[in-house]
Amino acid sequence: MAVKIRLRRMGSKRKPFYRVVVADSRSPRDGRFIDQIGTYNPVAEPAEVKLDEEKALDWMAKGAKPSDTVRNLFSKQGIMEKFHEMKNQK
Repeated sequence: MAVKIRLRRMGSKRKPFYRVVVADSRSPRDGRFIDQIGTYNPVAEPAEVKLDEEKALDWMAKGAKPSDTVRNLFSKQGIMEKFHEMKNQK
């Protein structure tokens, strides 16, 4: 089973709100997911990002691959850097 960390769209028309979820890559974008690890609100000024860093690192250590957008969010939060440091220490 290929696991992805990706965005799940919520909110209403023209007012998007996203949940950062861990899901099977075969499931639909807004469908079944395994775990919720944060939220992303691009409408707020500045964009509001809340992530559970420990869950994100744990899922990536288990082999979950972040989508391109989630990878950018993780990089801005410093999670990708911590993951690479953790990976290189082993």
